[in-house]
Amino acid sequence: MRFALVVRSMLFAILLMGVAGAVSAQVRVAIAVGPPVLPVYEQPICPGDGYFWTPGYWDYDYDAADYYWIPGTWVMAPEVGFLWTPPYWGWGGSGFLFYDGYWGPTVGFYGGINYGFGYFGNGFYGGRWEGGHFFYNTSVWHVGDGFHNVYNEHVDIRNDSHVSFNGHGGIDARATPQEEAAAHERHIGPVAAQTAHIQAARSDPQQRASFNHGQPGVVATARPGDFKGNGVVRGGEAGGRAENTGGRSAVHPNDLPAVQHAAAPNTGNAKTDKKYQQEQDKLQTKQTQERQKLQQQQDKEHQQLTKQKADDARTQQVEQKHAQQTQQLQQRHTQQTQQMQQRQSSAPRSSGGGRPK
Repeated sequence: MRFALVVRSMLFAILLMGVAGAVSAQVRVAIAVGPPVLPVYEQPICPGDGYFWTPGYWDYDYDAADYYWIPGTWVMAPEVGFLWTPPYWGWGGSGFLFYDGYWGPTVGFYGGINYGFGYFGNGFYGGRWEGGHFFYNTSVWHVGDGFHNVYNEHVDIRNDSHVSFNGHGGIDARATPQEEAAAHERHIGPVAAQTAHIQAARSDPQQRASFNHGQPGVVATARPGDFKGNGVVRGGEAGGRAENTGGRSAVHPNDLPAVQHAAAPNTGNAKTDKKYQQEQDKLQTKQTQERQKLQQQQDKEHQQLTKQKADDARTQQVEQKHAQQTQQLQQRHTQQTQQMQQRQSSAPRSSGGGRPK
């Protein structure tokens, strides 16, 4: 009897350890292919004092087997002193796992993802709590007129990447000890307004990746769940990331970060690893050449504008077209890399250590 009691106690302790270790991760089935790139959009004006910006992100609908975009929006903070840590997707070894966002006294790890608007991959620069009141940093947040609790602190951060996941060809970032500690502080999950916002996005076909091909119908809203009122930012309307995001959007291929190297193959078979490495090198060369070709085409159009002495309106129109071309190229290359990695990772693994049989 005593032995059985000890066994039950040990099992209960193990269960508690498992729950504690999964505080920041949602229990979901891993997804083989990562989410699309983050769309570029303007931040709507803050609707009122006390609202806190929560950046947009891709979620996954298992019933439809499809990613869908949850627009960035302004939400009332649930408690004085609480900040929002955005959710993110990260590679879990056999697929991509979703890590929940949460409210807490410190912003924790969010995968190194550059969501913009004060969330540039690590830390938070959108504002601070003072004396029980939140003060907005107007260099990164768009709060409009009538706000007295503001300050302007320049944030000099350059990060043009719009990759939306961590690991396996995505962002290579690891949590700092401070970020790990933040995950174990007292915190709460998304509030009711955020949950309703998520459901509204999930029920809207225009938000699904299979429908919008990475360009959601609504990319941001002034208030959660309001996809039709004032303050709605629709896909393709922004024409580029707002200046207050702290980073310059990629207008031309030369503005993009270098073509990312995929992780070195490690199947346990030397011949297979060599084959996969050759595939990766071939894809990287092809993507580099496509970037160069598009850059040459855009340079030629710039030269024509100069010869024609085009006015500002015409020049801006061409620049918007170039930004759209560049974003589409980056998105296509990201999808190509993801598909290749998924194909290679799903292939049977060898345990023969690479020696011929």
